[in-house]
Amino acid sequence: MTHGETTGCEEDAVGDLLGHGSAPRKRLRELLAAPGPLVAPGAYDALTARLIEQAGFDVVYMTGFGTTASLIGRPDVGLLTGTEMVDNARRIVAAVDVPVIADADTGYGNALNVVRTVQAYEQAGVAGIHLEDQVSPKKCGHLSGKAVIPREEMVGKLRAAVAARRDPDFVLIARTDAAAVHGLADAIDRARAYAEAGADLLFVEAPTSEADLATVARELSGVAPLVFNWAEGGRTPPLSLQRIRELGFSLVLYPIGTLLAATAGVRALLDTVRRDGTPAAALPGLPLFGEFTDLIGLPEVSDLEARFAGESG
Repeated sequence: MTHGETTGCEEDAVGDLLGHGSAPRKRLRELLAAPGPLVAPGAYDALTARLIEQAGFDVVYMTGFGTTASLIGRPDVGLLTGTEMVDNARRIVAAVDVPVIADADTGYGNALNVVRTVQAYEQAGVAGIHLEDQVSPKKCGHLSGKAVIPREEMVGKLRAAVAARRDPDFVLIARTDAAAVHGLADAIDRARAYAEAGADLLFVEAPTSEADLATVARELSGVAPLVFNWAEGGRTPPLSLQRIRELGFSLVLYPIGTLLAATAGVRALLDTVRRDGTPAAALPGLPLFGEFTDLIGLPEVSDLEARFAGESG
């Protein structure tokens, strides 16, 4: 089965309460080593993570943009703490069996903070994270006004991340936002330095043309596997998956599509309620109540209640 294909039994492919898939970090490394690219839709909470897994995807990406929007209703400009991000990651990991890759922003401080950040995400059960070289507080990679720390400082933070991980299969992705600040050549040079510091994958954020993407792919070919951030509506051109494959990217993130779709759906429902006074006209397009409770695991709960119910008398 190639990345992104479904098995035909998606309704059974969701995490359960008793036990999860074995060795998600080893599984992520296997997926990344397979012919790619590996497709990772973005989840902003446990429910969207379950929907991604149910749809048959092999990995879930926890979006920082979506986490910020869903938790506090604000833009991704560094307002969330590392604790809030890790808590969301922990809930997502607990909801699914597939590996979870999580946004870890800047590591929430200096190299010492990165040590704690890596260990906290590992303890949460995440299979991999990406760390970026923005100045803290950071901004979404597709917003203007970004600034980056010196290359040497980021190299030190990545070396700290490598030293901090307890599981060698924990995947470390190094992201650079330097293209928008110092130009593409500097971003590529930084990516090379980050690979030498021990990063498993390289993530050059927000190239603004297909030619720039091709340059990134060419210049970093053989250095480390590459991440393509297909940010919906962002600054990077929306290439086809086939073109991304031709360029040689190993991992494709679709970070906020689920968030945008949910926003559109909620808006439509609320428009109906405001217009009609009830949601009745919108219900035919929504999951049935029983369908939804099945999705979030009510049959499993019922089975467990029967399994562990004490006998009276």
